Amino acid sequence: MHSMIKGAAVVVAVAQAASMAVRASRGMNLEGKTALVCGASRGLGRQIALALARRGCRVAICARSERDLDDVRAELVALGVAVHAESCDLRSMEQVEVLVANATAALGPIDLLVPVAATLLVGPIETMTVADFDDAMDSIFKTSLHPALAVLPRMQARKAGTIAFITSIGGKIGVPHLVPYSAAKFAEVGLAEGLRAEVAKDGVHVLTVVPGLMRTGSHVHAEVKGDAEKEYAWFGASATAPMPLTIDAARAARRIVRAIERGDTELVLTPAAKLAVRANGIAPGLVSLVMKLAGRLLPRAPALSASGRRRREGMDVEESSPSKGVAFVRG
Repeated sequence: MHSMIKGAAVVVAVAQAASMAVRASRGMNLEGKTALVCGASRGLGRQIALALARRGCRVAICARSERDLDDVRAELVALGVAVHAESCDLRSMEQVEVLVANATAALGPIDLLVPVAATLLVGPIETMTVADFDDAMDSIFKTSLHPALAVLPRMQARKAGTIAFITSIGGKIGVPHLVPYSAAKFAEVGLAEGLRAEVAKDGVHVLTVVPGLMRTGSHVHAEVKGDAEKEYAWFGASATAPMPLTIDAARAARRIVRAIERGDTELVLTPAAKLAVRANGIAPGLVSLVMKLAGRLLPRAPALSASGRRRREGMDVEESSPSKGVAFVRG
């Protein structure tokens, strides 16, 4: 019996050592590397760009508007790293290819890609149209797909590189009143996992980051449909909830950068998100029941009208609404 236990311990130790060796081969020393962070003008993208700069990366950043990048560019320059900032609509493959070519010319071959850009549309399914789903795929899935396809051939040719997709718990578990967003994030998770399996042979590593709720201020930039005040109230309250239900953007960025350095394959952020992912793997029926119950508690769709189908930005709702729910989010 003693010899069997000893033999099992040896097997476990060898397996752990092999796992550590594999992770080390995928890991990345960021000092002197070139990183491209897409969607870096605010929130998590901005914090990831700053965290990479503190690790010694040369950093290229992009957003739709050049003006939106000015403050982040100044922060990066103040950290003493080489910076390239450029406006780019990531929904356009042509613009993305120009961005990658310009960033490469300015800073050298891209070693690390972190696509962060995404949009949020909140509301009941009765208010959603095919155009809303198309927009979600363009603004969430394709803003990750296009940069990945643009940098991948050069990474494969060099037999080195990392792509860190910033997905969402909504890409692991379907969330009511976020169906277009969830559908696009599921597609992004599938892209990350399929790509990881295919390009590992080429020396390219893919990390899937699965954030739970984050305190990034993104709720004011989200768009809502249906009963705008009630939709904004529940979504804003969830996006500003305290720890451990949420994580702030700076802390999330530090953990993402450490996962890149370690060569992790997946990083789930927040204890609540980890619990949800594990529960969905073990008891998907139970998680589905919880989501159904949550759906019953969310605001009902109003009588279909032009106002019910109209998109409103969270900031507009917050500034104009006298409701107590919105006031709670506003603080």
